[in-house]
Amino acid sequence: MRRVLVLLACALVLVSCANVPQESLPVVVSVVSVEKAPQQANNAPEPPANAEPLDIVRLFIKANADPRSGNAASRAFLDDKQRGAWRPNRSFTIIDKTFSTVYDPTASTGPTTTPTPSSAAPDPNVRTVTVRGSVLGTLSADSAFIPSSGPAEQTFQVRKQADGQWRISSPPPPVLLVTDDEFDGNYNPVVVSFYSGDSGSFAPDLRYVPAKPQSGMPGRVMDLILQGPSAGLTGAVKNLFGDGVSLENNVKNNDDGSLTVQLSGLTGVGPDTRSLIAAQIVLSMQTVTSTRIRLLADGAPLVAGHEYWRSSDLPSYNASSSPNGLMTAGGRVRSLSDGAPIAGAVGNGAYPVVSAAQSIDGKRLAVVEQDGDRVRLRIGDLGRDLPTVDLGGGSLSRPTWRPAQIGAGPSNEVWTVVDHSIIARMVLDPNGHWLRQSVNANDLLALGSIGVLRLSRDGTRVAATVNGQLVVASVVRSSDTVTLREPRVLQPGVLTDVLDVDWGSTPDTLVAATSSPSQPVQRLSIDGRRMDAYNSSNLTAPVRAVASAPSQPIVVADAGGLWTATELGEVWRPQAHSMQNADPFYPG
Repeated sequence: MRRVLVLLACALVLVSCANVPQESLPVVVSVVSVEKAPQQANNAPEPPANAEPLDIVRLFIKANADPRSGNAASRAFLDDKQRGAWRPNRSFTIIDKTFSTVYDPTASTGPTTTPTPSSAAPDPNVRTVTVRGSVLGTLSADSAFIPSSGPAEQTFQVRKQADGQWRISSPPPPVLLVTDDEFDGNYNPVVVSFYSGDSGSFAPDLRYVPAKPQSGMPGRVMDLILQGPSAGLTGAVKNLFGDGVSLENNVKNNDDGSLTVQLSGLTGVGPDTRSLIAAQIVLSMQTVTSTRIRLLADGAPLVAGHEYWRSSDLPSYNASSSPNGLMTAGGRVRSLSDGAPIAGAVGNGAYPVVSAAQSIDGKRLAVVEQDGDRVRLRIGDLGRDLPTVDLGGGSLSRPTWRPAQIGAGPSNEVWTVVDHSIIARMVLDPNGHWLRQSVNANDLLALGSIGVLRLSRDGTRVAATVNGQLVVASVVRSSDTVTLREPRVLQPGVLTDVLDVDWGSTPDTLVAATSSPSQPVQRLSIDGRRMDAYNSSNLTAPVRAVASAPSQPIVVADAGGLWTATELGEVWRPQAHSMQNADPFYPG
């Protein structure tokens, strides 16, 4: 009976490998489990009995997505020597689920190969298996997904053991290959919040943590907060925790349903910083718990007089924006809500407007104006005449506004791209003059010429179209310089011919318009890991412009005019005040 049960369990393992989700999330190896892996027991089920070498390697690759107990699920496919010696890296490579495993004919003979006379005949008990796949990205040691593309290849030696079972006998490469279709069952995405001193808001840092055990999710999120921002956001946000801050005890689920986070090392930290720390923890925990959070520091409430927290207890850390969008049509700026020209020279036709951008607070406007065979920039208060700023060059991208510090007044900085190669940053000085400042965009320009550039509403990132690709980079400010760092191409080799981009309805999403006739509008996660197509019904390719904002419908422009939608599967509806060749935009 016991032997029958074992065989049934093995059969279930094989069945489960064939039933995997269509789409998935990336993964990262637990910091604790990797370092102690060799000392932990291999408590995973043994591989199916009598599995062939190709199957052993395929199942090993699939098992790599499970980091529990020091990658015990993967170690089960190794021989005794490799089980104890193998130390996989904390970062690994994600490949498409359609990878292949093949015998290496130069290293061993296959079951159907007729041996040739040789003084050194191949060992029939040793097979060499090569894995080939397509790279989708990597999971870095800081739990962030970094998109990439290209081929992946690894080679394994598989040896028949004394009991007749095949096991991997060569040291597996330290960089794991993990199939993307195994991510959903093993890891969850979490949006960790980090404070942007530039705007006074919180910026999202999308990370991936083990999904099991579920009760440990809040603790894993807290570990990420204490470790600081990922490499892609380092320098663009402020780390509120000093080096001496740590968890005094593990994050604890209480009998009353609340969660306790006990910190230490915050003695001497002022009340303003403590309030920001509380906000950071509560905002970051939103994706893993809906319960009250008890925040303690050095034996007392983190914030005096406020021990238990919910997200509803926090003030708004989002910059307020104008509720209505605008559009340019026929050289004028008009309202999306009623189609009427807005007040002032930009609406009455005095300026032949090519493109425009409204500040997030709605109080200022920047327009690109046609001036004969040249273009020039105008910036000023909404409804008034706009002074000109001559930037030279033959082309200027649609402007984009830096968010103002919450409660600090109107936005005072706007960017545009000159001749697809120079980012001009216009800053309002105390005397009311717009002065040109530079942006170090060398890393971004190394990818190609810039078409569209959009600053995020928290000021920590830019999204850009570069040679038809969608790129996101962080904005790092010092006392006298602004630098774009860590540019990353989203969905490389898949998302091409991007014509426009805007930040999505949530801070961790983007919306892109492409020339694709079948999927012209795409929604992407901020790291490019997920991409979902909006319904293409009623749209005529190419969709040349897109506008998106929190709590507002998506608006796109095609050859027929303006169209709106709110959900991915929704059929696009004509915008009520659509005009031919109109370009929509929301503040930002």
